[in-house]
Amino acid sequence: MRSVVLGSLRSHTRRYVAALLAVVIGVGFVVVTAALSSAVRDGLLADLDVPYAGADVVVEKPEPDQAAALLEAAADGAADAWLVAWSIQPVALDGGDGAVVDDSADIGQLPADADRRWLDLEAGRFPEGPGEAVADPDAATGGGFGVGDTVLVGSGPDALEVEVVGLADSPTPFAAATLYLLWEDLQRWQDALYVSSVAWADPGDEDAAAEAVAAVVPDAEVLSVDAFVQQVQKEVNNQVDLVAVVVLLFATIALVVAVLVINNTFAILFAQRARDFALLRCVGATRRQVLRSVRLESAVLGCLAAVLGVAAGAAVGHGIVALVRSQWPQALLGEASIGAGWLVAAAAVGVGVTVVAAWLPTRRVVRVSPLVALRPDDSASPRTASGRLRVAAGVLAVAVGVGLLAAAALATALPVLLAGGVLTFGGVLLLGPVLVPALVRAAGPFAGRLLGPAGRLAAGNAVRNPRRAATTTASLLIGVTLTTAVLTGMASSRSALVEEMARQHPVDVALIGVDGPLPAELVDRVSAVAGVTGAAPVVGTSTEVGDLGRLPVLEAPGAGTTAAGLLRDDDRLPRHGTIVVPWDVLEDGDGTAEAGDRVLVGAGDRAVSLRVVGGEGWGAAALVAPGVLDRIDPSSDVRAIWARVADDADPDELSGSLEALARPVDAEVESGVDRRDHVSFQLDVLTAGVVGLLAIAVVIALVGIANTLGLSVLERGREHALLRALGLTRGRLRTMLAAEAVLLSVVATLLGTALGVGFAWAGVRALVQPAIDGAGLVLPWGQLAAVVGTSAVAALLAAVLPARRASRTPPAAGLALD
Repeated sequence: MRSVVLGSLRSHTRRYVAALLAVVIGVGFVVVTAALSSAVRDGLLADLDVPYAGADVVVEKPEPDQAAALLEAAADGAADAWLVAWSIQPVALDGGDGAVVDDSADIGQLPADADRRWLDLEAGRFPEGPGEAVADPDAATGGGFGVGDTVLVGSGPDALEVEVVGLADSPTPFAAATLYLLWEDLQRWQDALYVSSVAWADPGDEDAAAEAVAAVVPDAEVLSVDAFVQQVQKEVNNQVDLVAVVVLLFATIALVVAVLVINNTFAILFAQRARDFALLRCVGATRRQVLRSVRLESAVLGCLAAVLGVAAGAAVGHGIVALVRSQWPQALLGEASIGAGWLVAAAAVGVGVTVVAAWLPTRRVVRVSPLVALRPDDSASPRTASGRLRVAAGVLAVAVGVGLLAAAALATALPVLLAGGVLTFGGVLLLGPVLVPALVRAAGPFAGRLLGPAGRLAAGNAVRNPRRAATTTASLLIGVTLTTAVLTGMASSRSALVEEMARQHPVDVALIGVDGPLPAELVDRVSAVAGVTGAAPVVGTSTEVGDLGRLPVLEAPGAGTTAAGLLRDDDRLPRHGTIVVPWDVLEDGDGTAEAGDRVLVGAGDRAVSLRVVGGEGWGAAALVAPGVLDRIDPSSDVRAIWARVADDADPDELSGSLEALARPVDAEVESGVDRRDHVSFQLDVLTAGVVGLLAIAVVIALVGIANTLGLSVLERGREHALLRALGLTRGRLRTMLAAEAVLLSVVATLLGTALGVGFAWAGVRALVQPAIDGAGLVLPWGQLAAVVGTSAVAALLAAVLPARRASRTPPAAGLALD
């Protein structure tokens, strides 16, 4: 049998190319995932302990007031303490046009003691006193400032001018910031400080340091430096491994598609070789020998594919990491290191997939007698017992799967949703030999009217062998189904999130005078800003709101007013008898009032009792219904300006211009546009990543359809030669084969689109609606049309080479084929 295996590999080398390519892509995808995840992990963990050099203990995530108390206690005693902490503040160029560099920059602490500074100074010097700062080099380059420039940090009364005296880079991203200030300057934003850790160095040993910290903050979580670093490393590894698992999920999808492609390739190839296998058994070969030859043949192909896939994946993975590190140093990627376990696992998967996929199509040949195997295979026909069993199993799987999808949509159960999707799709694949020909027959008349005899022949050929038609479309079907489900699910999620963000941030931009009224001419200046389509003043006052303290209170505009017309959603406007108070005031304020409580708004005889409602989207001001403000303060004036922004406006440029207008009048800027843009950006990144990963599966699917079309053309060589001998021209033959490919592709694409939309609907009902009320299915018609068009064009291109070869074969040579 060894000579049979070698002869088969020599004779059918060209037919194995697509299967080989599919396995190489799948194996390479796994290896590339390993390379990228190892580089990310290495970059994140590099120099993780540098900020804590010289410390005895680390206090993990203390409250801002606790961190301040530790710094004060260390300064009063013989110890030393410093923070790894950030306050998010706007940074603007001071002077000139006052352009905003970053409206949410990280402002970190620079230790006062020179021995504690972990930053690498690249230019200038370190600060010597308050009013000086060092900046991250990349942030300074991107913001257009450098050593010697003065920048304005923060807004309103807490704004601070600092001179940039140096550029310093953090060796680890876990302690990086845009600007680094001394504690004397940073403490003004103490209430808005996020403290990752406090490093404490004590003259005594580690136990003495822990006791000193406990004396200041009794409930502090104190760790040794090594224990803290190990804990952070564990968290980072878990995050990176989670990303790797997600990517590997798509690699699994790609491998599943590869299994289908390889299985289809061997199914058609072995269908052509069924007579060979039957003749081998007739001349004395046993079932075991035939199976052994097939396994050996597929093992050789799998080993070759695994070696090529591992080599290609390692080269691509290292190449991507090297490219990113050279072109985007700020990405902080480390060295790619692919463990031997990853390489062995990827290679084993490649070999196993190939062997299993090659073994499945040979079962019928070895299970029946040689004489039966010599007959044409009609097991897929519903008129046979096996065909009826296949149809029954498919109908049952679809029925149970649809039931599970409906149950998941009602009960929001993810495992049930996944099980329903797998069962439904598996049932459709089982019904493929019945379903695909029926759909092709329905589309056949259109092909006949469009292309004439060649179109009619194409429709007839596409359904003559139901199993071959189903096999040809299977890999493309799964790729289109996945892509359609993802695109529709993402579009539906985006639409629901956009509506939810409009409800949460009904005002695009609001300028609020927290400490006093705003000048009347500011409305015209805001209206003149590029990207602003309308602006209107909102009256208000500053008054007592129960025990929450003194707050700016705005009066909601009445229906039909200019300000009301600027809102994207008016459901959050206060009802009569209520006052909408910002959630952060309710949660962080010193008062005891909570949502639902009644409070007195105003003072003396002009106090009004209102029920508190939590809200957001209006900035730092509270909001009352129309007419209420006259009962509190008849002399109210302009306390806010609301603006509507064009959908295509640049949020960064807009924020910079509005901050420049707000700073001289001590106004705060509340930008719903920025928050919506941030959510939209995250969705864009997520969508691009998911679609990019799915593209691998689609590429494999297109390789599969090209391979199966090519093999089916080889299988029907005598048929094509007979048509040529009867008068069919080369051009008509090429047209017939191209039309057949497009018919099968369009049928698979439309069926996959219907399945994908159905799966997306169930996913939206089960996963999105529980999180966002009112979320519904949104069909991205343009993207779905692009999927259909791409599949049709890909199928047409896949048919070019087989059709060209078939048309160039002389009729006499074709009739002589065995």
